Amino acid sequence: MALDESQSTSAVLLRPGVRIGVVVSRYHGELTGAMLRAARTELESAGLAPKDLVVLDAPGAFELPLIAKELARREDIDAVIVFGLVLKGETEHDRHISRAVAHACMDIGFETGTPALFGVLTCNTLDQARARALSVEEGGEQNKGREVARACLEVLHGLDLARNLPTSGTRFSRIGDVESVTQIDSTNDQDDVS
Repeated sequence: MALDESQSTSAVLLRPGVRIGVVVSRYHGELTGAMLRAARTELESAGLAPKDLVVLDAPGAFELPLIAKELARREDIDAVIVFGLVLKGETEHDRHISRAVAHACMDIGFETGTPALFGVLTCNTLDQARARALSVEEGGEQNKGREVARACLEVLHGLDLARNLPTSGTRFSRIGDVESVTQIDSTNDQDDVS
């Protein structure tokens, strides 16, 4: 998801009472912590009460999904975000770890109905990771923590729409858009071809 830098905050506001869990890898904690800070700022600007952000640590990226799944199983948690960093090494270890965590996060969402958002950077170098993890104010370029938080807001909004969608007559084409759907009568405008 690309971050729209023209917007200082997300266009989506949270409904009252939403709780979000975040699991943060301690490995490269200075960068995962920066992503957490950016996410916290974004979520709170969208209406999340500080007390409704549950933050838990994990030793590394590989352990993120197990803790995230326990949070996602809770009835009082609406979404889970995981933050980690996997750097390229001399082997393909990084690919195996990041792929496993990505698939596990997707599975968590499918199994529990609670979205688990993937905020694990997979970079070749520490400089690439800094550019992605840190806010512009901290010397970064992409602010992935903020980006993942915005994705979380939009997913929660989309789920609210999907769960409360009327049975017919309405189409939601973009976040916030509601359009009436005209039922097409298949008997009209048909030529009788003999």
